[in-house]
Amino acid sequence: MTDANDHFQMLEEKLFKAAEVFRRAQEEKRTLHQEVEKLKADAKERARRCEALEHELIALRKEREDVRSRVERLVQQIDTLTKPESEG
Repeated sequence: MTDANDHFQMLEEKLFKAAEVFRRAQEEKRTLHQEVEKLKADAKERARRCEALEHELIALRKEREDVRSRVERLVQQIDTLTKPESEG
């Protein structure tokens, strides 16, 4: 009878250990899932921010070209106005 009790107790301990391992694995899975979701959200936000910065960069480059064109026209006008009459 003692052998049967010992065997049963050993099986019970193994079952408790297995249940504990399973519980920890489930907790770890939940934690990792939360972390993955947070990283996905962070990546999505960074992608949005990157896209916004790309649009801003394009707009700034266009603005720079517009300013450059205006400055060139102004310089040409100044050159025209300041040219001595004998050259023109």
